[in-house]
Amino acid sequence: MPGSVIKQLETFADFCVEKNKVISKNIANTQTANYRREDIVFKNVLSESMSATLKGTESKHFGAQVSEGGDSQNFERVLDNSTELNSGVNNVDIDQEMAELAENTLRFKFVSKKLGDYYKNLQEVIKGSR
Repeated sequence: MPGSVIKQLETFADFCVEKNKVISKNIANTQTANYRREDIVFKNVLSESMSATLKGTESKHFGAQVSEGGDSQNFERVLDNSTELNSGVNNVDIDQEMAELAENTLRFKFVSKKLGDYYKNLQEVIKGSR
């Protein structure tokens, strides 16, 4: 796998961790009066990554912009402004949160397996096992 794919998988794993934190916070505040449900946005990070210009280390590289530093990843947390009181005291729907938690868990397991397989294969190549 090319390095850019690995970087995207690592970014997605980080997103899954942050998403899990947000979902857990929503579940913990199911019965908190006037609590507003939070969510986290990843689509912007993905689209920026896919449409980014090539970055290089040498100004002579064709069509590349020299990168001065590392990429900082920020996942945007957004508040759900819906006024529907799903739990009776706020807009958190426990069924929706549990479904999102299950979906996020599957995503994290997938990306963890892919990254683990990549690094395991890399380790085997370095050791000369293959």
